[in-house]
Amino acid sequence: MTLKLEKLTVGDYGTNCYLLACPDTGRALLIDPGADAEAILSLCEGAQVTHILLTHGHFDHLAALEQVRDRLDVPVGIHPSDAARFGVEADFELRDGAQLRVGQYDVQVVHIPGHTPGGVALRFDRRAIVGDAIFPGGPGHSATPEALQMLLLSLQRTVFTWPDDTRFYPGHGEPATVGDVRPAFQEFLARPRPPDLGGDVTWE
Repeated sequence: MTLKLEKLTVGDYGTNCYLLACPDTGRALLIDPGADAEAILSLCEGAQVTHILLTHGHFDHLAALEQVRDRLDVPVGIHPSDAARFGVEADFELRDGAQLRVGQYDVQVVHIPGHTPGGVALRFDRRAIVGDAIFPGGPGHSATPEALQMLLLSLQRTVFTWPDDTRFYPGHGEPATVGDVRPAFQEFLARPRPPDLGGDVTWE
């Protein structure tokens, strides 16, 4: 048995909200309640949600947070860098290396700064929820060239040290495996890049 992962795409930006549940106990984590509070609460029916986690502090990943938090009455976690930058009121911090217990399983917090200063992934078995740090077609949006450099370095130190069969689930769109993306990432790193490169970047 492994953790059960359900995805609900919500809001104008097509944000992926995830429910990660222990099949043995029904305990669950809710990740990135981006919009459509009632739909998210319906997703949670039958599960015992113990915490709400935010992969980062952008509005499209937490627009329904207050409504969902009020109804579920559970603590909220985010990395402290994003809590400070985006003014998110959280109950606990998602620091790099922290372990969260979900029923009989553990989920590891992995700090991946770049898209935002406090972006995190949530890693479990051979899967990970990665927020907007990486997509199959490229890195997450970077506000500046320096942020892109930070994100690329962060991905080298985290995602691309994971086994190729690790499947990552991004904040928008569909999942991929690390092995699917590794060749394009390595080719991207090997090519010369303009010093002002940033924004929405692809591996091509």
